[in-house]
Amino acid sequence: MQPGVRKFRRTPEGYRWDDVDLLAYKQTGTHFKDITRQVLFGEEAGLPTELRYFEVAPGGHSTFEKHQHVHAVLILRGRGRVLVGGTITDISAFDLVYIPPMTWHQFHAHESEPLGFLCLVACDRDRPIRPSESDIEALRSDPIVGGFMRV
Repeated sequence: MQPGVRKFRRTPEGYRWDDVDLLAYKQTGTHFKDITRQVLFGEEAGLPTELRYFEVAPGGHSTFEKHQHVHAVLILRGRGRVLVGGTITDISAFDLVYIPPMTWHQFHAHESEPLGFLCLVACDRDRPIRPSESDIEALRSDPIVGGFMRV
């Protein structure tokens, strides 16, 4: 990574930084909706962590998943809701979200505006775990989680 500044741009399509690729959230699947990813800093900068920016279009959502690693999230723009464990919370700009290891979580953008957030994770981390059919059945029986999760 070259030293220097990568300038921020607010565009009609979303938040962007010079020389930072706009990536698909994940390669394939129907378990997420209308979300992009940008890796702002990571191993190429000599860091043990990755700082990523995700942007969820209005009405979109991230994957319902859990992992062995921690997530530290700063909401930068918009509003929405997040499920962490068995709790759903309204979120908006500058809120902080801590997701402990092995905790089900999912972000939903409000229907009328995008939700953008920074997510800090270790570079050396496990892959996401999605719920099994038996997990989904058990989770759907929870009135809080069942009505919120999109799988």
